[in-house]
Amino acid sequence: MALTRAERTHAVVHLRGQDRVLRKVIDQVGPFTLKVERKRFTMLVRAIISQQISTGAARSIRRRLEELVAPHELTEASIGHLSKDELRSAGVSPQKAGYLLDLAEKVSGDCVNLNRIGRLSNESVIRELTQVKGIGRWTAQMFLIFSLGRLDVFPHDDLGVRSAIRELYGFAELPGKEECLEIAAPWSPYESVASWYCWRLIDLTRQKRVASVS
Repeated sequence: MALTRAERTHAVVHLRGQDRVLRKVIDQVGPFTLKVERKRFTMLVRAIISQQISTGAARSIRRRLEELVAPHELTEASIGHLSKDELRSAGVSPQKAGYLLDLAEKVSGDCVNLNRIGRLSNESVIRELTQVKGIGRWTAQMFLIFSLGRLDVFPHDDLGVRSAIRELYGFAELPGKEECLEIAAPWSPYESVASWYCWRLIDLTRQKRVASVS
């Protein structure tokens, strides 16, 4: 579901009041503008494609996959009708081709019910989605944040979040789970929003580095 302006405002006010360090990031980044992907199956396809490859490569593969199923959209039916070889022709790796076909099969067979999944708790959503090959806890958490719009998800294993925490809170190395959870405790119940600001900080840092050498 779409996030309301009141939810966004309340989340940012809470984080600014609870964490002085994050307050500076919020001032630097600006408004919380996360966009929710309403097409749940599409979101999962994108998440699987994006695993362990660059953003640019994932975008290229997704575009070729969309061309492959055109004029249809990316659905369990359109993906399920493709063969592994057809998926590979779009740049999908053999392993991920298997993941996408398993996703299509489980959604079509109602093993994973994307229509009702929004009524489940966070942990129940994770349990349901991780039945699919290639979907682990991190991918399920991305779905919770970017498709269901859940504000209280903390992906402590995410490299971007851990990198931002290291930079902001003065860790010599990437923090572990317990250290991340300790930092994130004041963010509750808006851990997703704080994580989004961590990602945006990493983006800004990368942009500044590119600009400095150009």
